[in-house]
Amino acid sequence: MGTEGTARARGAQRWRAVGVPLAVNIALPMVLYYVLRAQDVAQWQALLLSGVTPAAHALGTALVRRRIEVFDLLVVVLLAVSAGLSAFSGSPRVLLLKDAGIPAVLGLWILGTRFAARPFAFHFAARLRGPSGAAEAERAWGQLPEFRSALRGLTLLWGGAQLLDAALSTMAALALPVDLVPVLGKIESFTILGVLVALTVRRSRAFRGRYGIGLFGAPAVAGASGAAPIRTAGDAIGT
Repeated sequence: MGTEGTARARGAQRWRAVGVPLAVNIALPMVLYYVLRAQDVAQWQALLLSGVTPAAHALGTALVRRRIEVFDLLVVVLLAVSAGLSAFSGSPRVLLLKDAGIPAVLGLWILGTRFAARPFAFHFAARLRGPSGAAEAERAWGQLPEFRSALRGLTLLWGGAQLLDAALSTMAALALPVDLVPVLGKIESFTILGVLVALTVRRSRAFRGRYGIGLFGAPAVAGASGAAPIRTAGDAIGT
């Protein structure tokens, strides 16, 4: 029961880290936009009001944590800037470009962390594995070059996916009918996200099978001794 309870707690933690932001920042704004449009609210007003939801969530999260995350600040700033430009120009497409600006900035930031002491993928994984796996992750980072390479590779993959999302969102915002962009943009974003998740899970499972430690979770169990030893590439070849 203890192991099962731990697994459930870890699953709930992962949902809070991934599922809640997706619902608040992607699904809810889209639904709200079309509800407002059904009430004959103008396009730019509906876009602005639907964008308030993720901005309010970002501010609320910052107040609860008593610190401002990069993503939270980005959402609020881009909404404020795009709202001002849209009101000045009278074009709803300026607000649509906000949805391209967020992945563009995030993608560049994520790629930039690849050259930092710890890349984005390492810090993101820390949220999923929790405090119990922190020591194991630090040990793997220090002892296993393949662990560092895998997380830097995922950082490159995630940053590139964000830039692709930004490019496609920009083309949609400029070329497609305004009322089609919110739903088509979300389909496009979810498609990219789905492919990204599938590739990430595949790489993580392959890495765990080869080296005995997960990129995002607890170490694999080896008999009664507990965690499986971290293997180097040489060890893996020799077995």
